[in-house]
Amino acid sequence: MATVQKEITIDADPADVWAIIGDFANGPVQMAPGLVTDSRLAEADVRVVAFADGTVARERLIALDEETRRLVYSVIGDTMQPTHDNASMQVVSHGDGRSRFVWIHDVQPDDLVIPMGAAMDHGLSIFKQTVESSSEHLR
Repeated sequence: MATVQKEITIDADPADVWAIIGDFANGPVQMAPGLVTDSRLAEADVRVVAFADGTVARERLIALDEETRRLVYSVIGDTMQPTHDNASMQVVSHGDGRSRFVWIHDVQPDDLVIPMGAAMDHGLSIFKQTVESSSEHLR
C-alpha cells in the first residue's frame, strides 16, 4: 500500500479552516471551488463528490473529531475505484492565527499515488488561495 502525505500552512485561523474541512457534505466544494463542482450527501455517512474533469468519487465518512479537528474518510467507488483507500485531513494551530493542514491518503493500487498526489497538490493550492482570500476580507 502506498501513502501520499501533503502539508501546507494557511494564513487563516484553524477554526475557519476547520469550518470548511469539517463540513463533510459541502466541504469539498468550499475547499476547491472550480476543481470540485458538486458535493452532496447520498446517505448520512456517504458523500458524492464531482470534479471538473468528470471524475466522481463516493466517499464514506469514517470519523469526524471536532476536538482534534480531524476528518477521516474512504473512497468507496463511482468513477474513482481504488481497491483500498483511507484518507485523513487534520487542521492544527501553527501560531499567530495560522493553520497547518495535513492530508494523508493510504491507497491501493500503488500506481494511484502519482495522480492522487498531483490532484492533492492542485486542490491544496486552490484551498490555500480560497481560504486566505476569505480571511483577508474578515480582517
